[in-house]
Amino acid sequence: MKFECPKCSQRLSVAATAAGLMVRCPSCDNRVKVPLASKGDRRAWKETDPTNPNPFLSLGITLVVLLLWFLLLLPFVPPAGTPISSYSTMQFLSSLFYKHFLVSFINTMFFVWAMSIIFLKHLKIRHQKAAMMLDVLPPQLGKEIDGTNVGAFIDHVYSLPHKLRDSLMVNRIRKALELFEIRQNVAEVREMMASQSEIDSGRISGSFTLLRAFLWGIPLLGFIGTVIGLSHAIGGMSFGNVEDVSKIVGSINNVTSGLGTAFDATLLGLVLALILNFPLNALAKQEDDNLQTIDAFCNEVLLPRLKDTTSALTIDSSAVANALALAIAGSQEKFIVQLNQLAQQMGGYAAEMEKRMATFQETVTEEIVSRNAEMREQNQLALNGSLEQVSRYIGGLEAGIGGLNKVLKELGERQVVVQAPPRRHWFWRS
Repeated sequence: MKFECPKCSQRLSVAATAAGLMVRCPSCDNRVKVPLASKGDRRAWKETDPTNPNPFLSLGITLVVLLLWFLLLLPFVPPAGTPISSYSTMQFLSSLFYKHFLVSFINTMFFVWAMSIIFLKHLKIRHQKAAMMLDVLPPQLGKEIDGTNVGAFIDHVYSLPHKLRDSLMVNRIRKALELFEIRQNVAEVREMMASQSEIDSGRISGSFTLLRAFLWGIPLLGFIGTVIGLSHAIGGMSFGNVEDVSKIVGSINNVTSGLGTAFDATLLGLVLALILNFPLNALAKQEDDNLQTIDAFCNEVLLPRLKDTTSALTIDSSAVANALALAIAGSQEKFIVQLNQLAQQMGGYAAEMEKRMATFQETVTEEIVSRNAEMREQNQLALNGSLEQVSRYIGGLEAGIGGLNKVLKELGERQVVVQAPPRRHWFWRS
């Protein structure tokens, strides 16, 4: 529940179960009273496990039943040395549980624990079936469920009895309606319910794990008791003095008695497993049937009544098609006339563009021709100037080469003497 502190106007949030109680405001540290929920308020409930019973409760029932059972059989325990053939029915039953006491006690505990779980699960199934009798979606609130009346349906779900609304069907419908109130989309609601169905199926399947472990372990413990009995029987065989017939007979009697005790442990385990198997499978079938019934109700009753926003605003498709066809037929002639006018205008634009393109092409051609002539003249003048410069350069080069030849000729006719400078010594000159 959400409310404001009357002292400091601080927004507070408390559990729905605190309605009417006094709490301390964390902001102003004053004690304020939580207001009571009005009739239209949605007070959410804590969703409990719909298929797994309380393990401590089942264990407590097991211990009580075990204590009572073994106390009931205790007075019928046969005296030592009493032959099995003289056992009464209660003595034989007592011997089954008190011989190999440890194995028999564990076997019996597993059996009673499994049966107590089955009993508690049976009560939960009865609770689920009782909740299925509720009219969760009353037709007087509306034949269809849409954005305008989905809140009324949710309020009706919250007004159901507390002991019945916490069930698989009511919880699934509540979640579907609350999602539809927010999303207004039937497809998302369908996906959510399919996912919730898988979750519920997984819960149911997981709740039988411990029961199947008991069903597997009970006969196995019986075989373990048989092995222990055989071991004791074989260990009690003594044929050391074969001449004493009475001792041999006594040893054989001990062996047969031990074998009987060993097979009694197997018998107890198999009988308990057989008894447990039938209610276990019957209970599993009942829970599967309940889940299938809930799935069928959601798919056949809830989903067809949901009407999302898109479907509420959608007009008949045939009417839309007819109106669209009439609108197209009415404007077709006008559209064709306008299209012809536009085609004529485009033809005039095309002819004008052709003329302009021809004029532009002639102008560009003339401009290119004139520019080419000017460029040729400029190139010819530049070429002539370059030829004159080259000619002058070649003439100067010829004059220089002639002068160089003349100098070389004169040098060839003369003798050139090169004298080295005198060498200087320390004390004389050479």
